[in-house]
Amino acid sequence: MVIEIPELFEPTEVREIRAALEAAPWTDGRATAGHQAARVKDNEQLALDLPLARELSDRVLARLSQTPLFIAAALPARVLPPRFSRYDGRGQYGAHVDNAIFPVPGTGEHLRSDVSATLFLSDPADYDGGELVIEDMFGTHSAKPAAGHLIVYPGSSLHRVMPVTRGVRYAAFFWVQSFVASAERRRLLLDLDGAIQSVAGDHPEHAAVDTLTQVYHNLLRQWSQT
Repeated sequence: MVIEIPELFEPTEVREIRAALEAAPWTDGRATAGHQAARVKDNEQLALDLPLARELSDRVLARLSQTPLFIAAALPARVLPPRFSRYDGRGQYGAHVDNAIFPVPGTGEHLRSDVSATLFLSDPADYDGGELVIEDMFGTHSAKPAAGHLIVYPGSSLHRVMPVTRGVRYAAFFWVQSFVASAERRRLLLDLDGAIQSVAGDHPEHAAVDTLTQVYHNLLRQWSQT
């Protein structure tokens, strides 16, 4: 299940974030990759302990908590603080699967990566290449959305970032431990939630609204892991 969430940040906000990233110091992105992923990773990242990285990460987390479609699609139990990447000069990230478990900085705890997410921070016209290509049970998807848009996809998927042959591609990326680990079940719940919203919008007093809502929450109760 690949979901595009438009305008998580508006264009003026994106320009402000990108200006901060353009002035930031960058480090080799392979330092944070797993053993296999490091072999195919060629990009730069902000150091996790950089004050700017923490500031921007908190800003993204705050916005996610106010975004109904993200909450409905990911059903987030925990979100790993977002990280920031930079690709240029044919930078790329070859086909890989994200680590299943990530340490949560400063807590001694760990997070299971049920959901992966990429927030695009460069306008598509500003760079060539750089598509996020995702292969999952639903097929192959290529994403290069407008700056400020978020792509949400299964953490279990094989995915890659195509080489950037012109310009610079900035992005934020992070992982989510969902209340529902199964991508198929999250898809069903998202479809059901959308149907409830549609019926409630057209016929708010219809008895089906209560019945569908009951089914949604009973499925969530049955499938959730807390």
